[in-house]
Amino acid sequence: MSNDILNVKTPALSHADALKSEYGLDNIGLRNLNNVYWNLSPEALYEEAIFRSEGKISHKGAFVVDTGAHTARSAKDKFIVKASPSDEKIDWNPGNRPMSPEKFNAVYQRLLGFIQGRDLFVQDCYAGADPTYRMPVRIITEYAWHSQFARNMFIQPETIDELGKFIPDFTVMSIPSFKGMPEIDGINSETFILLNFEEKICIIGNTGYAGEIKKSVFTVLNYLLPLQGVLSMHCSANVGDHDDSALFFGLSGTGKTTLSADPTRSLIGDDEHGWSDKGVFNFEGGCYAKVINLSPTAEPEIYATTEMFGTILENVVYDPKTRLIDLDDDSMTENTRAAYDIAGISNSLPEKMAGHPKNVIMLTCDASGVMPPIARLTPAQAMYHFISGYTSKVGGTEVGLSKDPESTFSACFGAPFMVHHPSKYAKMLKENIIKHNATCWIVNTGWTGGSYGVGKRMSIKYTRALLNAALEGKLADVKYYTDPIFGFEVPTHCEGVPDEVLRPSDTWGDKKAFEEKYRTLASLFIDNFKKFAEGSPQEVLDAGPNKDAKLD
Repeated sequence: MSNDILNVKTPALSHADALKSEYGLDNIGLRNLNNVYWNLSPEALYEEAIFRSEGKISHKGAFVVDTGAHTARSAKDKFIVKASPSDEKIDWNPGNRPMSPEKFNAVYQRLLGFIQGRDLFVQDCYAGADPTYRMPVRIITEYAWHSQFARNMFIQPETIDELGKFIPDFTVMSIPSFKGMPEIDGINSETFILLNFEEKICIIGNTGYAGEIKKSVFTVLNYLLPLQGVLSMHCSANVGDHDDSALFFGLSGTGKTTLSADPTRSLIGDDEHGWSDKGVFNFEGGCYAKVINLSPTAEPEIYATTEMFGTILENVVYDPKTRLIDLDDDSMTENTRAAYDIAGISNSLPEKMAGHPKNVIMLTCDASGVMPPIARLTPAQAMYHFISGYTSKVGGTEVGLSKDPESTFSACFGAPFMVHHPSKYAKMLKENIIKHNATCWIVNTGWTGGSYGVGKRMSIKYTRALLNAALEGKLADVKYYTDPIFGFEVPTHCEGVPDEVLRPSDTWGDKKAFEEKYRTLASLFIDNFKKFAEGSPQEVLDAGPNKDAKLD
């Protein structure tokens, strides 16, 4: 029986509403609740989560949770309410599925009834480090640990007075124990993520995977900010000593978090950013890093956060006797995650903002093993590859994904979260690249010497050496060769990287097999881009690969 029924006093009950906002939950129809815990501190949330048996405290203090049946995003269960005026701006596609306002309201009313008499946790926070574009967001959760996740991932108000006067522009409600009814609601399963831009609310049910909360807020920003002239981006970002910021685009598993956590540069953020007329700003206050096989030597900054109080470890295996975690154990999922305050990265930038990027890097995990480890792109090529968003989905980042990499295309390196047509984001990116004279690169963090199962994963040592050379301007004057199929420029030499690695064909024992794989990949690009051809400038169409080009 729950404490709701027994009316047991929980650890934080005596101060549950000490940091309550004057703008209450009744404004969105929530009434007859049991106890509401407002803006609790990490320490109080730990106590509540332990009291409710939501997880365990690991060695050195990180909180370990099991997200249940869902260990990844339920991409097929996200719907957007189709209503005026947003419906005319949304790119309706299999990733942006429409739902009628009537269906949404029916689910919402059942949810309001379901949570009566139950406990809820509320975190009032912000999405967006730049005060000009900051969105006040309220995260309402059934689990205490989800509330701590929200504290880690979003930006906290600085004063008690600020919390008291907090009014959200958008509300996200996550109730994992509530299930949808597919036969009535018109959804695909009992799991759902329903976004309503007009009502400014998102409801999540039947999944404990906290990434749904984070990505729902990101989806909202991807809708709102471009309408304000700000490019919203699924990328990490860091900055050097000379305000030379850099962007790292890429899907989960391609290295955004790892490569941006560079000890020689300050981290702006690891996943979501905006590019305004003032520069780059982080959407979040924390990081959500994939930690399977995390190395304390190769990735010491991120590794340290897995032993930090306040960090949430999702589906990480631990020893209940010693409380030691095992980051190499993928028995629960390969998509093990750590959610932590960005301040846990010693070289993170407190203001989470920097000037205009000098370098734009597109990360791809090429499972076919034919892409060069780095190549320089023209603005038109940058637009083409941005719209294409080629990579391989790795390690169960979505429900139903196998352990083996699957080659895929995800527009803007984040199609599941992009609400407008990809061309809108791509046009803004190209304009920013040209306006601010940024250099664009594509970097392969995938395979070399053969495709998956034959070759090996690109050495992170080589990738870092190439990136450092690019960011420091050391690749500006080296010799390049033009890739015959893709047309981009590839450096012939970089200190710390064997020359043959820069020519992928030289790493393959079977040159004929390499050529077949490369032409096949080019064909995949061409076929994928057909759906974006209409409305794309001719120079962008011309920037694609030539699968019939003669190889040296």
